[in-house]
Amino acid sequence: MKYRQRQASLQKGVKAKKIVVIGGGTGVYMVLSALRNDPYDLTAIVTMADDGGSTGVLREEFGILPPGDIRRALIALSDPDQAMLADLFAYRFSEGVGLTGHNFGNLFLTALQRLTGDFESAIAAAGSILGMRGNVIPVTLRASTLMAELEDGRVIRGETRIDVPQHDGRLRVKRVWLDKAATINPRAREAILSADLIIIGPGDLYTSLVPNLLVRGVPEALHRTKGKVAYLVNVMTKFGETSGFSASDFVGAIQRYLRPNTLDLAVMNNKRPSPGRLRGYVREHAEFVVPDTDAIRSGKYGPVPIALDLIRTRGYVRHDPQKVRDVVKMII
Repeated sequence: MKYRQRQASLQKGVKAKKIVVIGGGTGVYMVLSALRNDPYDLTAIVTMADDGGSTGVLREEFGILPPGDIRRALIALSDPDQAMLADLFAYRFSEGVGLTGHNFGNLFLTALQRLTGDFESAIAAAGSILGMRGNVIPVTLRASTLMAELEDGRVIRGETRIDVPQHDGRLRVKRVWLDKAATINPRAREAILSADLIIIGPGDLYTSLVPNLLVRGVPEALHRTKGKVAYLVNVMTKFGETSGFSASDFVGAIQRYLRPNTLDLAVMNNKRPSPGRLRGYVREHAEFVVPDTDAIRSGKYGPVPIALDLIRTRGYVRHDPQKVRDVVKMII
């Protein structure tokens, strides 16, 4: 019901605040899901670097842009009354010759691209079927592959190999880049420039967030926008990417790929989970991200840090969507 009422209010000409969420994976899904029931004009700008699993197979076989993160954003913005369709888009085959591991939504987007002739038309068609409220935009329309150099000089090719380390995970990533120059999707540029608030993250630093910032034109658009640019910092580190990172390390890593004075806010969690909840992360070599706000304040071109309790009260240590929703209301 709330969804229908919100749609009706937007159709009556009520001007909604424009929010752009940049990233990929579960981070973008969480933020979009958290804000879906509020009267915002939502746009997801999604990384195009994924090369693993069902997405990787379809990309290799059909030469399409990676559909996986796009699919997640579509589901996040789908009409709640279309829950069965959303579940269908999320369904993954666990058996069947040639189907095992494939996601139905990925297959559907691939078929739609072949029918419509281009990826953005396929996204629009899928969004119409799902009753999507908002926009889902690939950050670029150029296919490219993510590359990473480790501290010891080794080079890793492909988002999947960076995301699931096939190396000594104690070695940090020194830098990342795209193997082919990619240019910002004009629709993504327009969305950033017209936004009231841009949220970067949360998500895997080098495989979900930074790949967007490597696209030519994205840092420039973020620097030129009149809207606030907020970075939603992760609550836990990730082995092989951000081992030992504090909040200021995350902020510094993001700023390396942006122009000075681009980030206005750094929003982070300051609620330390109980030892019992953290115990499960020992095997993953994941650690609580310390909210070192003083280090962020003292940094050159540092954003204003906002530290709040942003995590769930129990279960996996993740952002609480309701708390994220509340902080967005506070900063927009």
